[in-house]
This record gives sequence, structure tokens and C-alpha cells, in this order.
Amino acid sequence: MRSITISSSNGGGNGNGSGDLMKIKVAARHISYRTLFHSILILAFLLPFVFILTALVTLEDCLGRRLGPKLLGRSNDSGRMVKDFVKILNQVNSEKVPDTLKIPETYNQLLSEMKNNKYSSKDFALILKGMVERSEREIRQSRFAELMNKHFAASAIPKSIHCLSLRLTDEYSSNAHARRQLPAPELLPLLSDNSYHHFVLSTDNILAAAVVVTSAVQTSAHPEKIVFHVITDKKTYAGMHSWFALHPLPPAIVEVKGVHHFDWLTRENVPVLEAVENHYGIRNYYHGNHIAGANLSDTTPRTFASKLQARSPKYISLLNHLRIYLPELFPNLDKVVFLDDDVVIQRDLSPLWEIDLDGKVNGAVETCKGEDEWVMSKRVRNYFNFSHPLIAKNLNPDDCAWAYGMNIFDLHQWRKTNIRDTYHSWLKESLLLP
Repeated sequence: MRSITISSSNGGGNGNGSGDLMKIKVAARHISYRTLFHSILILAFLLPFVFILTALVTLEDCLGRRLGPKLLGRSNDSGRMVKDFVKILNQVNSEKVPDTLKIPETYNQLLSEMKNNKYSSKDFALILKGMVERSEREIRQSRFAELMNKHFAASAIPKSIHCLSLRLTDEYSSNAHARRQLPAPELLPLLSDNSYHHFVLSTDNILAAAVVVTSAVQTSAHPEKIVFHVITDKKTYAGMHSWFALHPLPPAIVEVKGVHHFDWLTRENVPVLEAVENHYGIRNYYHGNHIAGANLSDTTPRTFASKLQARSPKYISLLNHLRIYLPELFPNLDKVVFLDDDVVIQRDLSPLWEIDLDGKVNGAVETCKGEDEWVMSKRVRNYFNFSHPLIAKNLNPDDCAWAYGMNIFDLHQWRKTNIRDTYHSWLKESLLLP
């Protein structure tokens, strides 16, 4: 505390000329330690932010980039750059890449071109478009080439199988056991016994036939009731006969016959024979160049694969058409199971003979219902060209297709129909199709 004295003069006062004295005590001004602490604490928080902002401004000036945070009202330029780039790509989307524009082969070459040449943003977008379009074409061509190679590989005869056929044919001519009668003479009456389970297999692939027959016999609960009728062509007959003569599968019965053993199979009864021999268009369709004339730009690989499968040369083989003549080839049988040569039997098929077909000719598995979109999505539209008025008039594209790898045929009911004549009429119409 300190005191201050204030004097004042009073001229009309007491007349003695002396002033009055007044003392006032004034307290000294102090800054508390708490206030000082709070001030220092606030400065400690603010100074780092001031330093950071100062550093950001300095870096922006040096780098020419916006580095400030969004809380300062600065937006992220990367999003704007992406939007601008997308806008440029949309502008060139409908434009054709100029033929004079040099398209880099690799990414490194693209970087080098961009460094050495001052391209505009539009030219850069066109270059990217050209690179992507070229890659798409190359991938598409590779995919079609892969499908073609698979098709040729599946259609051709592997060297090992061809050699097997030759060796078995040689065995047939030199080994009496390979020529023994199939089946044994005492078993011949069973070939037309309807109490047995009769399978029909039509193929020229010896190894495939061996797999089908062996798997069916080994998985059967009643192999003693199995009778296999294996039909092959004339050139394969000797080798096929040798295989099953040298590798019997008792107690099952196996019969091997060539198409030349059936007197009924003549050109008069089987029009496909004459059609294949005389109609150039049919031979070229199945054996010609499958890519020539095909518009691959409007065809998906999946559709192309389906067309290749449908144009396999095996479809004009007489062995493939034999199923339509089963009632005539086996006049004494009432029911048979027809198998393709690309199946492997994994369970007992005996219950198939207990199925009541309810007067129908064919029992098969539908291929339009199932989880597999590739295998179980087949309808009639997948197999016929409904742009042709005759097909559109007589067939329903939404009808369900069926798997022809395993069919149960009621030959007794079949003989009451005109299926064969209908088939022949459609075959003649197909010769007239463009």
C-alpha cells in the first residue's frame, strides 16, 4: 500500500492562506500467477498452429500445390481433377481414334511419349482409348482362337488313340482270341431277351467305348443282367472287336457290330448317307472353315463356342444318326438305354428299367432347369434358327431341351409313331436351307 497526499487552497476559507490536506491510500496493482499461467498455456496451443500454417503457405509457394486443410475452406483438388478427366473421356467416347495417331505398345512407352511430346488432354484421352480398344480386340481374338483350337483338338483323333486302333486291328488279323465270336454262341439268345437290361452304344472311339461299358458294369448292382450292343463303323470294327474279345467283362454280355452288318442301313432307308456324300454345303458346314464368314464382332465367345459344338463333324456321322433307327435295328427289343461315348457311369442304372414312361417314347433329363447356367439353360431356341419361317411355325423356342447323353427309349411305343418319317422330312428341308 502507498499513500497520496492531495492539497487544496481555500481562498475564502479561514483566512490563514493554508490549504487543506487529504490523504488517500491506493493499493498497488499486481498480476496473479493464475492469470499468467493461463496466458502461457493459450500461447502454447496457438503458436504450433501458427507455425504449421506458416509452413504450409511457404510450401504452397514453393511447390505450387494446395496443401491447406479443408477447415480453412480449401477443397481437395484430386476430386476435381478426376471429374475433369472423366469429362474429357466422355468427350472422346463417341469419337473414332485417328489412324494417324501413334498408339504406344506398352505403359512405359506411353510414359516416354508423354514426356517427349506435348499432348493435349484430348489427345491423351484418345491414346488411352486406342490402347484399351486394341487390348480388347487382342483378348477377343485370343479367346476365339482358343475356342477354335479346343474344337479342333476335340474333333481330331489323338495319336495315342489312333495307334491303339491300329494295334488292335493288327491283333484282330493275327490273334485268334481277338477274333472270337462276341458274345459266345450259347449267349446269342440273350441279345433279344427283354428281361435283360439292354444298352446301346454307337461310337468309333475304342477307348471311350471301353470306359462307358466298364463303368456301367462295375457300378451295376446286377451286372449279370447287362447286355451291351456296341455299334461302330467299318474301319473301326476290327479294333473294337479285338478290345472286347481280349478284355471281357463277365458276367455282362457285350456284342460288337459294324454298320456294315446291318442290311437295313441302306441309302434308301437312311437319307443322311446320300446327303453327306452328295451335298457339298453340308460337308463344308461341318468340315470347312468355321471362322470364315462369321461376324465375330457381333458374336460372344459363349455363342461362338455353342456354334462350334453344333458344327462338330460327328453330327453328320452315320453313328450319330443311328439312334433314330433303333426300332429297326433291334426289332425284338422293347426298351433300351442309349448312351453317348463321352459319359462315365458312376452309379447303378438298373432302376431306369423300372421307370414307367406312360406311353412316351423317350425318357431324358431336361436341361432347362438347374443351377448351372451353362449346362442347364438349354431350350429349343439354342439349337434351331428361329429366323427361318418354317422353324418358327413348327417349333416353340421356349420348349425345354433335354440331354441326349443318356436316353431311355420305349421301342415298342416308338414303332407306333411316324418319328422316322418326320425326321426324314426335316432332313430334306435342311438341305434346302441357305
